Amino acid sequence: MILVFRHFFYKNYVGLSLWPFIFLKNRSLKNDGVLINHEKIHLRQQQELLIIPFYILYLLEWCVRTILYLDSYKAYQNLSFEREAYLHEKNLDYLSNRKSFSFIKYLCR
Repeated sequence: MILVFRHFFYKNYVGLSLWPFIFLKNRSLKNDGVLINHEKIHLRQQQELLIIPFYILYLLEWCVRTILYLDSYKAYQNLSFEREAYLHEKNLDYLSNRKSFSFIKYLCR
């Protein structure tokens, strides 16, 4: 389910997946297939990790990478979950071919 909340987002962020919803900054983004695919990849990751553990691991990895990079945005860009989603967001068939727990291979890269 896709919901639009204009005032929900920080700076340049335009989409967010919180199981089972995709939140978008504005209505026109509903037509952005790449963004929607990116967020659907996150929904699949959340589902695989039974939702709450996903958020715990996401936050933990972000904290560790923020310390390593001394830059919270660079940490975000290098999260295993984000790397998988950004790398495959343009492949609209990715989820139909994706193996379970594929984000794991992006942990140490």
